[in-house]
Amino acid sequence: MSKKFALIFTLLLSVSLWGQQQHPILPLGSPAPDFALPGVDGKTHKLSDYASSPILVVVFTCNHCPIAQMYEHRIEQLYEDYGKKGVAVVAIQGNDPKAIRIDELDSSDVSDTLDDMKIRVQYKHLHYPYLYAGDTTSVTRAYGPQATPHVFIFDKDRRLRYEGRFDNSYRIEMVKTHDAQNAVDALLAGKEVAVKHTGVFGCSTKWSEKVDQREAADRKLEAEPIHVEQVDAAGLKKLRSGTSGHVTMISFWATWCGSCVAEFSDLQDTYRMYSVRDFDLVTVAANMPDEQPSVLRFLQKKHATTRNLLFASDDTEKLQAAFDPAWQSAVPYTVVLGPDGKVIYKTLGSVDLLEMRRKILAVMPSDYIGFNKYWASAN
Repeated sequence: MSKKFALIFTLLLSVSLWGQQQHPILPLGSPAPDFALPGVDGKTHKLSDYASSPILVVVFTCNHCPIAQMYEHRIEQLYEDYGKKGVAVVAIQGNDPKAIRIDELDSSDVSDTLDDMKIRVQYKHLHYPYLYAGDTTSVTRAYGPQATPHVFIFDKDRRLRYEGRFDNSYRIEMVKTHDAQNAVDALLAGKEVAVKHTGVFGCSTKWSEKVDQREAADRKLEAEPIHVEQVDAAGLKKLRSGTSGHVTMISFWATWCGSCVAEFSDLQDTYRMYSVRDFDLVTVAANMPDEQPSVLRFLQKKHATTRNLLFASDDTEKLQAAFDPAWQSAVPYTVVLGPDGKVIYKTLGSVDLLEMRRKILAVMPSDYIGFNKYWASAN
């Protein structure tokens, strides 16, 4: 075991143990806690709605966690395959979105609000009930999920017979034990569940008390200094070469451009989401050089902690051609370069934020290729 992995494992274990002390897991044999929660389908789902099912599987999961993302298809498969046998499968998003720091969205296109859940379900063509418990912690606290995903399986009397992981590995090619499925199979056969509890692995539950941590992170971000520097044709040509090995977004904008101003915050949020990874955002103001004070004021207002550039000459045509000879029009103009310098996204006009973020995540250097493949396809 490498020192880095050992440290990560130790941290995850300590977080899990702290979570169990502060938010205990529902004990085996307990009755299913009641709920009445809004779903992505616009309906309110109640525990009693599933009374006719011989088995109820409740999976606490979310949008933003890369481990949870690896299980979306597996939850869908369980829902499709075992729904034919009368088994009810329900997913609940129990994180408080207000408690999620923006840099904790480094592996997602959206956060964990109900509207975000609807976006994810549509993008990935998911059909299982996906319920939102983020506005109140009562349901999440009643079950006590420690991470996403965390599975709770109840028998026909709605007594908890299994809780823990879905299976032994988020890497689908390394799965050897189908813990949740085994528990369902045993209950369907009228047998005792052999393994009633397993440890969970994933992103920790974002309890409401973590809001203070998020607010502290926001204050720290807002206190960072903001800079702008002028860039000439040679600098723009070098910027276009994209030899940093990072994914790099270059956004050309201007203070007098309404569309630029409207999307500026979204681009900054994208940077704050992914900046903990190999991602850079460079903003380039197409204002005149003597307009630098007004450009800086705007950047300060938006807390633009990115690398910020300003045209060093009033020869706009020359500067545009230095970056991209084919670019002879207006702003906003946005280009995203992959780690190899190839263009993975380009648009003249406002960006399609979700499309752009997904293209970024599909090529972002990561520890597991499955994370990239998840974003390379809508299926």
